[in-house]
Amino acid sequence: MPYVVTRACCADASCVVACPVNCLHPAPGEPGFAEAEMLHVDPDACVGCGACATACPVDAIKPHTQLSLAEMPFLEANAAYFETNPHPDRTPVARVPEQRRLRSGRPVRVAVVGAGPAGLYAADDLLRHPEVSVDVLDRLPTPHGLVRAGVAPDHPDTKRVQRLFERIESQPGFRYLLGVSVGTDEDVAAERADVSAAELREHYDAVVWAVGAASDKRLGIPGEDLDGSVSATELVGWYNGHPDLVDLPVDLASPRGGPGEEPDDGGSRAVVVGTGNVALDVARVLTADPARLRATDVAGLAWAELASSTVTEVVVLGRRGPAEAAFSLPEILGLEVLAAPEDGIDVLLETGAWPLPAADTPRGRALARLAAARPRGPLPDGRPRRRVVLRTGAVPVAVLGEERVRAVEVETTRPAADGRPLPTGEVSLLPARLLVRAVGWFGRPVADLPHDEETGAVVHEDGSVAARPQDFVVGWAKRGPRGTIGANKACAQETVSSLLDRLDAVTHRVAGAGAAGLDDLLADRGVEVVDLAGWRAIDAEERRRGQAAGRARCKVVEPEEMLRLARRAASAPAHREGLLGRYARRRRRSVPTG
Repeated sequence: MPYVVTRACCADASCVVACPVNCLHPAPGEPGFAEAEMLHVDPDACVGCGACATACPVDAIKPHTQLSLAEMPFLEANAAYFETNPHPDRTPVARVPEQRRLRSGRPVRVAVVGAGPAGLYAADDLLRHPEVSVDVLDRLPTPHGLVRAGVAPDHPDTKRVQRLFERIESQPGFRYLLGVSVGTDEDVAAERADVSAAELREHYDAVVWAVGAASDKRLGIPGEDLDGSVSATELVGWYNGHPDLVDLPVDLASPRGGPGEEPDDGGSRAVVVGTGNVALDVARVLTADPARLRATDVAGLAWAELASSTVTEVVVLGRRGPAEAAFSLPEILGLEVLAAPEDGIDVLLETGAWPLPAADTPRGRALARLAAARPRGPLPDGRPRRRVVLRTGAVPVAVLGEERVRAVEVETTRPAADGRPLPTGEVSLLPARLLVRAVGWFGRPVADLPHDEETGAVVHEDGSVAARPQDFVVGWAKRGPRGTIGANKACAQETVSSLLDRLDAVTHRVAGAGAAGLDDLLADRGVEVVDLAGWRAIDAEERRRGQAAGRARCKVVEPEEMLRLARRAASAPAHREGLLGRYARRRRRSVPTG
């Protein structure tokens, strides 16, 4: 009974290590692993033991006999992969490299700045060495980065990777220092940060930076700063309950029949610019059935706005064609799943002057089905059917409106001989009430580390920061904003290997290194630190509220309430009321993404 990967997997390769017959490909070290959208199970080699399904942190693997009709395209994609990538030379058992040991047995303390996937994978790899203990810092009182604040609420399976994080957090030598912001000496002096990078170096043997890439790329067109124009990072953080973004002004409800209103005044339309997976996440959430969304961990205030939304159409704009679009095959198939039921949304593809990809691949066939789809009219109960329109070969050139977004001016493109998009000069007006920019992230400078302005990443070699012997980098801050959650695992392994090389080359311990010194420093500054017990108290309360409401969890979104809940934990310190006001004053619209 072969198994099948049924959604965009996290690609951390836990399943590859668990498989006794090495039937999952591409595996780490094989061509294509770094770029793979998902892994595939070889049906000829699979022995049906289920070890991969047990190991998968996001429950993405099923026996082929348990696939629903809507999931059958994943079986087709799996078979198509092995038609072109047969992997004839197989090792009978997945090889796990021998565990490295430090040459010196001295105790080593490492600080990891950023409690998202990249930081936690780095902590996990470091804690394989009994000499090493790790403190993970984050400016928010809650960990898990984009898994908590970036994964779409209608993707609960992806969020199950938090169970893996719970196992990492439970290891000996692991500590959380949450609610602690890190910056430069100048930031500390101006009360913009609680501790400086230089001070971390004084207290730890090494510092690993896992702070992500928190800035959005801009469109660079007139009107993009109008009310009703937001970045995808802001909108995603808003509906996921990120503390910085719960008060984001998002207005989705439009009164009808006002004086001077035209029939198509844009009140029922949102426009998303970009064709990556985040753009599709936004489109799905904006068109989701509020009753189904209610059962997820979507933020309460955001759900109330989404439930009253008059938006019935989301147009996703891409300047190139469908073959060049960045969204992954699992996300395309996921849209088809939403469109399948009688009461499902419509998903339409408008290709313009751009050709569809070849129909001899699962991606090509899926896009051809979307291009052939037609609107189905109202729902059986008479309500308007919501729809997502993927419009390729279209680029926004201006956002129109006096105080808020009223329309988007769109120019069509055609492919040049070399595949570049060429403007045609044909411009149309697309009335809309909301514009979401989803054209990618960009990293800001990190503390006092060298910054590459072109890539938005920290300057490094194999994760070792240039000209900073104690500093290392991992995740999007290292490689730029690309890769899935699981891609951070291999990224962390490379960085940790560089860190261990450096430790092996150093025969003395850093002066002043140690947790006690930093703890005293933070206490003297009145910093209320949320430790692992405090985070677990917040987590337990969110789950309790969720269970009472019939939901996955009800997120606590205000830092003040998070700190109150954390104080209930026996080991949580009970000082620093003053931080609350200071935190509120310095709230920044940034989202940790590592």
